[in-house]
Amino acid sequence: MHRFTKYEALLAIIFLLTLPLSNPWVRGDGVGYYAFARSMLIEHRLDFTKDWLAANTSFRMGRTDAQGNILPAEYTATGHLDNHFSVGPAILWSPFLVVAHGGVLLWDRLGGKIPADGFSKPYRVAMAVGTALYGFLALMISFVLARGYVPERWAFLATLGIWLASSLPVYMYFNPSWSHAHSAFTVALFLWYWIRTRAARTWLQWIVLGAIGGLMMDVYYLSGVVLLLPLLESLACYWEGLQGTAREPIGRLFLKNMLFAATVFALFVPTLISKTLIYGSYLNLGYRERWLWRSPAFFKVGFSSDHGLFSWTPILILALAGIFILRRRDRSLAWCLIGLFAGYLYAIGCYQDWDGLSSFGNRFFVSLTSVFVIGLAAFFDWLGRAWNEKRALIVSASATVVLTLWNLGLIFQWGTHLIPARGPISWRDAARNQFAVVPAEVSQNLKNYLIHRSQMMDRIEQEDVRQLRH
Repeated sequence: MHRFTKYEALLAIIFLLTLPLSNPWVRGDGVGYYAFARSMLIEHRLDFTKDWLAANTSFRMGRTDAQGNILPAEYTATGHLDNHFSVGPAILWSPFLVVAHGGVLLWDRLGGKIPADGFSKPYRVAMAVGTALYGFLALMISFVLARGYVPERWAFLATLGIWLASSLPVYMYFNPSWSHAHSAFTVALFLWYWIRTRAARTWLQWIVLGAIGGLMMDVYYLSGVVLLLPLLESLACYWEGLQGTAREPIGRLFLKNMLFAATVFALFVPTLISKTLIYGSYLNLGYRERWLWRSPAFFKVGFSSDHGLFSWTPILILALAGIFILRRRDRSLAWCLIGLFAGYLYAIGCYQDWDGLSSFGNRFFVSLTSVFVIGLAAFFDWLGRAWNEKRALIVSASATVVLTLWNLGLIFQWGTHLIPARGPISWRDAARNQFAVVPAEVSQNLKNYLIHRSQMMDRIEQEDVRQLRH
């Protein structure tokens, strides 16, 4: 029986202490994700009408007319509303929402008066808690992976750093109806199982890996890039086979690869079915954005003031450096992770909306949380070996604290619209706010967030609508 280490216990305690930060609201893209779960649970069909009409104002803008009626252009050829979001988060939310629904029905039978409509607070709280839990599981899996390569203290510090100094907390707590925390969980699970079985993977283990891969893609289509890991691994094995040094016959490995691909496809069927029902074709995912395959915006994705990955969350620079350093411990793993990051960077760079529009940092990369934890842990471990370990621990912990405070201050500015939620920001204004505005306002706003959250969310939504209209 596994006994929790002190670091695992500390992570669990921190999670429980931060759980009240979970924000039970459905907003923006989250309306589309949550609509799959609510419509199937309550109405037993993919009818998103009530979700669209009950959505926040900025989501309804452009989807409803002045009288509040859904625009005819919002309907597809099959008569369904145009919901291009993925079904995976609804699958992962389902245990929490089923329990909430059962509790609401029981309470109403006992004389209570809570609407069993999927919109009332018990459902939204269940959704938010579920998202936070999946985000925490992503972190715990990442911690377990990292400590397999470095001492546990570095894995713990790296887990805290990515938890608090990246874009993850926004989508783990503040915007829980979006898919990013779920994606971080499924990618971490896939990476953990892939690493655990890569020495010698049985037929059954290939099936399990494929099942996780299919669910991973149900949650977030771009996570399909993570399938590069078994591809790169298998290509290396094929090359070894040609050299006569393979661990198993090429023919058997090829059949296992085919079984893996078939399993991925089988687990991706829920997405294909939903898209067929909504759009009339399983090949139509509903996205109309362009992909500029010949001109990826690499530099902008990384360093633009318009939600650049490294400019907004600089701790990821250290994490990326750590992935290269990892070559000293596990050369093949490091190159696979470098290839994964490069493939993901290329895919995002080619995407028309590479900045994520209304995004904190570059939210697309939240999926790679586990990769960043491993990289940051390797970087801290390298410091400990290059310097006096005590000094390295002080420097690493201090840097983590500073980057965490900067990140939390920037989250505060982004959430309260001190800086624009969309488009480029002024780093001069952001830096001035960090020292002149945030310290003075954070205490009262945190109190409002914990006690008067509904009113605060209404004000944030009103400001967002004002900026959109402007």
